[in-house]
Amino acid sequence: MHRRGVGAGAIAKKKLAEAKYKERGNVLAEDQIVQMSKQLETFKSNLEEFASKHKQEIRKNSQFRVQFQEMCSTIGVDPLASGKGFWSEMLGVGDFYYELGVQIIEVCLALKHRNGGLITLDELHHRVLKGRGKYAQDVSQDDLMRAIKKLKVMGNGFGMIPVGGSYLVQSVPAELNMDHTVVLQLAEKKGYVTVSEIKDSLKWEKERACHVLDHLLKEGLAWLDAQAAEEAQYWLPALFAELTSRDVTPEEANQMAP
Repeated sequence: MHRRGVGAGAIAKKKLAEAKYKERGNVLAEDQIVQMSKQLETFKSNLEEFASKHKQEIRKNSQFRVQFQEMCSTIGVDPLASGKGFWSEMLGVGDFYYELGVQIIEVCLALKHRNGGLITLDELHHRVLKGRGKYAQDVSQDDLMRAIKKLKVMGNGFGMIPVGGSYLVQSVPAELNMDHTVVLQLAEKKGYVTVSEIKDSLKWEKERACHVLDHLLKEGLAWLDAQAAEEAQYWLPALFAELTSRDVTPEEANQMAP
C-alpha cells in the first residue's frame, strides 16, 4: 500500500500560513521597537529633568555623580561625549573632567622622573586632591578613572593596569603586554621582584623573566638594585611606598638606576 503524497495545495497552504506568521512576527517586533524607543525617550526626558533639578549635587558630590553616570549608561547616554551638548551646558561636567584631566597630566609629569610614568591610583587620587585644595569640588577615584579614559582616547599613552584590586595609572606610551602586567602584579606587595620569584611564581624560563625586566628597565618603569644581598632586585617605584612618600631628585634616581 503506497503512502499518499502531499499535494501541491497543501504545500501552498503551509507556505501561506508561514508567511502570515512571519508577517505577524515582524509587526510585533516593530511594535516592540516603537514601544522601547518611546520608553527610552521618556527615560531620557526624565533624566534631563533630574539633571536640571540636581545639577548642583552632581557637580559637588562625587558619590552622587557616580550614581548619575550609572543612570546615564543604562540608556547609552554619555555626558562626557560632547563638549557643547545639553549635558555639558547643563551640568558643566565636560569642563569638570577636562580640568581634572589636565590636573592628572600635571601630577604624572611632575613624578615621571622618579616613577617612570607609573603611579598607583591611590597616590594619584591623594596628589590630585592635595593640589586642588580643601575648598575645591570633591573628586572620587571613579572621577579619575573616567577622566583617564578620556585621556586614553586622545592616544597620549594614558591607560590603567589592574593590580591587587586597584590600578596602576600609566602615563607614558610604553608598550606593555600581559607578561609585563603579571610581573607588575607580582611586585605589588613588596614593591620589587627578582628573577627567581618570577620563575617560581609564574613558572617561566629565566630568559622570559629577564626579557620582561629588561624592558621595564629600558622604559624607566623599574630600577635595578644590583647590590641586594642574595640576588638583584627590580624595584617598581610606583609601588614602593617609602620611595613615593618622599621627594626624590633626578640625581638620586640616577644613582639607583642601572
